[in-house]
Amino acid sequence: MGEANTTHSGQPLVAALGGGHGLAVSLRALHRLTHRVTAIVGVADDGGSSGRLRQERGILPPGDLRMALAALCDADAQTRPWVDVLQFRFSDGGELSGHALGNLLLSAVWEKTSDPVAGLDELVGLLGCSGRVLPCCVDPLEIAASIRGHDGQHPEEVSDVRGQVEVATTRGRVLQVRVEPPEAKACPQAVAAIDAAEVITVGPGSWFTSVMPHLVVPEIADAVADSSATRVLVLNLVEEEGETGGFTPAEHVEALKRHVPQVAFDHVIADSTHIRGGAGRDDVVSACASWGSEVTFADVSATGDRHDPGKLARVFDTVLVR
Repeated sequence: MGEANTTHSGQPLVAALGGGHGLAVSLRALHRLTHRVTAIVGVADDGGSSGRLRQERGILPPGDLRMALAALCDADAQTRPWVDVLQFRFSDGGELSGHALGNLLLSAVWEKTSDPVAGLDELVGLLGCSGRVLPCCVDPLEIAASIRGHDGQHPEEVSDVRGQVEVATTRGRVLQVRVEPPEAKACPQAVAAIDAAEVITVGPGSWFTSVMPHLVVPEIADAVADSSATRVLVLNLVEEEGETGGFTPAEHVEALKRHVPQVAFDHVIADSTHIRGGAGRDDVVSACASWGSEVTFADVSATGDRHDPGKLARVFDTVLVR
């Protein structure tokens, strides 16, 4: 592990792992510091528009990939309309109702190219994105979890629960998460991006259904563990109703360590406005001690339970560019 190398125009080469809104916020923050970002995106979503297209067309779930593309678009007058097009969602009650136009666009370019990576690269060029967007695996994944109390009538019973939506909305406590098939093949370009990175970021995001699935894919976990890059973990602001209900920030760290003990982080970023008490901060520092991490407590929150890209960018700037 080491500090970021910024020899290319002062911009570090970053691999950002995650999915959903959490990854999108990290990408918007990183985009303010460097245009050399590769988003490595989860492919286990089985709900909403993504779930429908995955089931009907046998494709990777496109929603999180679409959000990553939008996050890496430059926010200028020429690009902004394309972002609006990507994010437009039909709501007329017809067959397209609920679909995001960007999801349909990804489905179309994948049919044309017969290659998810080639299709994503084509859209990156069309949209003028700064960076690259890759799936973490070449085929869709299914999330499976062991959960205590998923059945509210039997709070001590441990159940095997399958599906991203089902795990994300559980009323129980997630003990262990995995992806299926267990021999899931990582996207070779994603592994190469991790190998080449000078900085690797993980999180924030839904802990067991967006953050963890990358790291329980053996090729991805090994690539992160073996990397000489500066590794940065961004903790969530608060527990998430459902999959991390009742989890403290320190317990988020302990869950990650339990699943992928071979992976360590140089830096951990935690929000100071939600972790105010000394005991809570001490618990986070203690949980990260075996990694030898530098823990940074800073205000990185927006309204609600989302990170603020501008605030997060300022912390990334102090952590990455040295």
